[in-house]
Amino acid sequence: MKILIVDDSRAMRMIVRRTLRQAGYEAHTVIEAASGAEALGSVREMQPDLILCDWNMPEMSGIEVLETLKNEGNRVKFGFVTSESSADMRARAMQAGADFLVTKPFTPEALQSVLEPILG
Repeated sequence: MKILIVDDSRAMRMIVRRTLRQAGYEAHTVIEAASGAEALGSVREMQPDLILCDWNMPEMSGIEVLETLKNEGNRVKFGFVTSESSADMRARAMQAGADFLVTKPFTPEALQSVLEPILG
């Protein structure tokens, strides 16, 4: 299974990658994108099974990435790993088709609880 991590912060991409390993998902292939536009290219080229995406990024936000993918008919599993999680934001994410939203900072257990139904 391929997991795409999308975050404009290299340090945060490394944290998400490490937390995936700590949560027991080290056998999966992990790829990274540093922007929304890069993420769209990676999705089209590498066809990941799951996307873990930041919400706030320059040029193209995570919600814009999700909406673009859904408008293209792409049904990849998609979750947000973000520092914000207001009720409105959660509602917008779910309405757009997100599978989950995890708030930073997060633990391996928190990540595992949302990924287990998706990754098994």
